[in-house]
Amino acid sequence: MPTERLYYTDCYLSTFSAQIAGMAESGRRVYLDRTAFYPSSGGQPNDWGMLGGRRVLDVIDEDERIAHILESPVDATQVEGHIDWSRRYDHMQQHTGQHLLSAVLVELFQIPTLSFHMGSEVSSIEIGTKEWTPAHVDSVEERVNQIVWEARAVRILFEEAEAVQDLRKPSARTGTLRIIEIEGLDRSACGGTHVRSTAELGPIQIRKSEKIRGHVRIEFVCGLRALRRTRQDFRVLSELARQSAAPIDRLPEQISGLRERLSEAEKERQRTTMELARRDGEALYHSSAPSPDGARRLLLRVPAIDEAIRAKAQAFANGSKAVALALASEGRAVLITVSADSGVHAGTVLKDTLAGSGGRGGGSAVLAQGSLPNDEVAEKLARALGFS
Repeated sequence: MPTERLYYTDCYLSTFSAQIAGMAESGRRVYLDRTAFYPSSGGQPNDWGMLGGRRVLDVIDEDERIAHILESPVDATQVEGHIDWSRRYDHMQQHTGQHLLSAVLVELFQIPTLSFHMGSEVSSIEIGTKEWTPAHVDSVEERVNQIVWEARAVRILFEEAEAVQDLRKPSARTGTLRIIEIEGLDRSACGGTHVRSTAELGPIQIRKSEKIRGHVRIEFVCGLRALRRTRQDFRVLSELARQSAAPIDRLPEQISGLRERLSEAEKERQRTTMELARRDGEALYHSSAPSPDGARRLLLRVPAIDEAIRAKAQAFANGSKAVALALASEGRAVLITVSADSGVHAGTVLKDTLAGSGGRGGGSAVLAQGSLPNDEVAEKLARALGFS
């Protein structure tokens, strides 16, 4: 038998009694003759609550019937249902807020809403436009909040599909349509739960917008969500202002200045690091003793080969008859740099060592780099370069 949807006519109903009309999954999937539990549908998540003393985990729309998925089996013929009201009312605020926001987008800019999603923190709509600016946001927010303050009635109507008129978006459904009407502004076919007045929506904020699939996605919050987010925003801004010793309205300027100073400090740090690496390489060259063949050699075993390691190895190889080899544990990276008078061709030595081993690499006469397949090849390369 079809489930009577009590929320269709009374979205504020939070407790009800019903007869069990069917069960499945050993009593954990329950069907009722009537229910106030809203199933996930139309971008709105399902209600939570208790049914027959069992926690409701999910509510699923199965066309004519609604399935209630319970935490544990129920053994009864009649049950009491209790809706989680805070969750229900939050969803009512967000859903009616979406209708209002979508209606104003059409009213001001003829921008249609393509899809709607209600999340646990923010809700979003995808709108059919490529152009979206801060001026659009200001205009839409001012208009929707003006309508909130006007406390316009939000009504639930039932009309036959063939006779219905003035819908914001045409409906493909037949038979009797459930219409949500915002007085003097919007009429939309919808099966969701809604408040009775725009005054119940509280403030409506557009939190974020981004381009997606050639359209724009807007994130927004209504009612208590907007109040909580505003409170949190103010606390964060106040703390940033305290730490920056600047008024809140000067924070963008203050943070921009800090970013510039940090950027310059980072550049200076990098310059200092590179200069120290070069000096270290030169010092290592002068402090090393020549091998019997007259060449000075430097072997660096490091976690990774970064710009500082390169600078150190190249500074060492700037000396006469010098060979520097850096072996990294990360990715088994290798760097060879030699002086022009070393008698070693860096690229050729690396290529010959890697031949048939599965490694990768190559380079010029004085600089070569790549990756080694294993420690055995690394030791072979070291021997080829004269390291004992």
